[in-house]
Amino acid sequence: MELEATDGYGVVLVTATSQAEAEAIAEALITAKLAACVSFTPIHSIYTWQGQVHKDQEWQLFIKTDLAQFAALVAKVQEVHSYDVPEIIALPIVAGSPAYLQWLGEQVRR
Repeated sequence: MELEATDGYGVVLVTATSQAEAEAIAEALITAKLAACVSFTPIHSIYTWQGQVHKDQEWQLFIKTDLAQFAALVAKVQEVHSYDVPEIIALPIVAGSPAYLQWLGEQVRR
């Protein structure tokens, strides 16, 4: 398979409290052209918040985007999200199929 460098594309991870919230975040990002695709799945998280250990069912979002839009994406997630401090972590895409990367770039505004 042919791979090419990504020119600043990445996957942003965000957790949400429910499927409805995950869908709302995804739709807001797609509508604003801040993401090309958002996939999400249920997960179980264990974490410390305000000195207490929590065990919660959450939804993990995988947001495929142009990292040049990261600041705007963060602002949009925070606008829609119910958490005081939502997880918003960007991971670079090191390489990908040329056709997918071209499509990704066409979907996200620069």
